[in-house]
Amino acid sequence: MSTFQHLDKLLSELVEKDIVGCGCVVAQRGHILYENYVGYADRERNLLMTEQSIHRLFSTTKVIVCTAALLLFERGYFLLNDRLDQYLPEFRDMTIAHTESNGHVHLKPAQSPILVKHLFTMTVGVPYPDGNSYTAKVLTRYMEELKAEGNYTLEQFTKKIAQAPLLFEPGSNWAYGLGHDILARLIEVVSGKSIEQFLQDELFQPLGMNETGYTFSGDIEKRMVTLYINDEQGGIKPLIPALGDETFQPGVAYRGGGLGLFSTPRDYTKFAQMLANGGKHEGKRIIGRKTIDLMRANQLNERQLQQFNAPQVEGYGYGLGVRTLLDLGASNGNGTVGEFGWSGMTGTYTLIDPAEQLSIVYMHQRLPSLEREHHHRVRNTVYGCIE
Repeated sequence: MSTFQHLDKLLSELVEKDIVGCGCVVAQRGHILYENYVGYADRERNLLMTEQSIHRLFSTTKVIVCTAALLLFERGYFLLNDRLDQYLPEFRDMTIAHTESNGHVHLKPAQSPILVKHLFTMTVGVPYPDGNSYTAKVLTRYMEELKAEGNYTLEQFTKKIAQAPLLFEPGSNWAYGLGHDILARLIEVVSGKSIEQFLQDELFQPLGMNETGYTFSGDIEKRMVTLYINDEQGGIKPLIPALGDETFQPGVAYRGGGLGLFSTPRDYTKFAQMLANGGKHEGKRIIGRKTIDLMRANQLNERQLQQFNAPQVEGYGYGLGVRTLLDLGASNGNGTVGEFGWSGMTGTYTLIDPAEQLSIVYMHQRLPSLEREHHHRVRNTVYGCIE
């Protein structure tokens, strides 16, 4: 079936059940096969979801930032096995936090240096500051100190978190965290441009991604989709102000690598299709085809794969900043081994399949995101529709 009527039906059912609206674009070989916007961008104001509705990307920012870093890699600016402190000296002489059975924590010098590769693969040992580990608690305190100091930059951010002890020896384990934010700072140092300017020059402008960015301009703020959360009656309600929207305001200095961008499904599809089509956009090479193959190659060993074990990534490994499908049977899906992508905490999702030259971009704005329930259904239905 290639008419996508089953996908129409699925999106309508998702809106009726769990969310107020969503958008989805499916493209293949440079052409849009399917584009649909269902429900509301803001239910309370009766604003429909359209192709102009702007979504917070959160962690789907990561795919863009890692691609940007790989542009510099394939131009010879760094090697994946370079020591990070060669570029960011604040990450020299790191310590590891060891917690004993009695709860006592002591710090030991790291036995191995942080490599650039560890930033891409989330094996650097710098988790998000939302866990119970000693490292996460120290990072939480440092984040509070940064906010108290005012309008901090990415440089100030990375120098601050470099003072925290690592969660584990670099390269030894996998833990989702701040690696891609540090990677964004690496991009700044080796390119001589801010991460915002580098993305604009190397990806957004060449791809015509005029609705994607870090900073509100024009009427973008008015077109932001409302973020919804669970209410006390078993339904959902708007979260106002929405999580993270303060970072989009003009004058905010910090620009992240792990989150921080906004976009639309159609705009993000330009990026996803470029990767699906071997790095080319409208005949122009943006990134090398073999670099994309490296990006989607699994980088985790057996121990780390066991740590990369969330329900939404069953059957997947982890490459240079992206999930990558390793085992079709274990994925409980009907995709292609080697397809890759990521998702964001409020419901954004991208799937990129170079073998089929296919991309899927789906977006809604909800906490919790229900990514396994929604994204896997969208994935499976799209693959059932393509020829």
